[in-house]
Amino acid sequence: MNSAVFFLLTLSLKRYLYSVNHLEFIKAALLEDVGAGDYSTLASISTEANGKAILKIKEDGILAGMELARQIFFFLEPEADFVAFDKDGDKVVSGQIAFEVNAKIHTILKAERLALNCMQRMSGIATLTNEYVQLLKGCNTKILDTRKTTPLFRTFEKEAVKIGGGENHRMGLYDMVMLKDNHIDFCGGITKAILKTNEYLKANRLDLKIEVETRSLADVEEVLSVGQVHRIMLDNFSPETAKEAVKMIHHRFETEASGGINKSNILDYASAGVDFISAGAIIHHAVSMDLSLKAQLS
Repeated sequence: MNSAVFFLLTLSLKRYLYSVNHLEFIKAALLEDVGAGDYSTLASISTEANGKAILKIKEDGILAGMELARQIFFFLEPEADFVAFDKDGDKVVSGQIAFEVNAKIHTILKAERLALNCMQRMSGIATLTNEYVQLLKGCNTKILDTRKTTPLFRTFEKEAVKIGGGENHRMGLYDMVMLKDNHIDFCGGITKAILKTNEYLKANRLDLKIEVETRSLADVEEVLSVGQVHRIMLDNFSPETAKEAVKMIHHRFETEASGGINKSNILDYASAGVDFISAGAIIHHAVSMDLSLKAQLS
């Protein structure tokens, strides 16, 4: 099998798994919310009644989660009519209408809270991420997320980061080796951790990038003497020390600044010359955007 065919098959598999993960999430989330039945709707509205609702933007920001919302409605009612007026990544303002859905009223009311919760959370993350991205405009430094995410909602939070213009770090513990302080301390030092990791990857035929965390310029010097990594993380370095470290590394490896970085100091770290800045805050400090789903009566 040639590399082009392998790439296409791998891409198709990833897309398939991505779709399956979405459906499994929607199924579990609806079960959590609806349980044995939406008795408020069952008690007051005919199962045959049709209706229309609109998603109203109540706060300026970056829209995210439109595709997930569409999937939620279609999961409940494949024949639903979902009309999007905006798309993920669009800048929206208060008063704007993002989509209209025509479906069974039971479908609309079952889907309402799940669709809103997901879109509000994702839009808040996309909006905050974009604020960081705009601060880095003109710099060669890229903003990354972290694994500081909501359990079982990571896929969507990281998707929102990309919608906001940021980039994803590793998705989990399986798609990149990251030797952090605890790995290094438990293993017995930086050199030993790097050498053992390379031996393990080779023995198990794993093609994974290696990133190693450093806590001082002495750590950076040790990594440079060992090599065999792809990226050096400068953890909790001051901007001045980060600049010195970048000069020491001199493009031999990718560089990433992390720890205590926010909107007030991000430009200082970008000015130090690092390739990447990872900030858990773009996800865990994001505030949900205000959205509402409103019935449209004829």
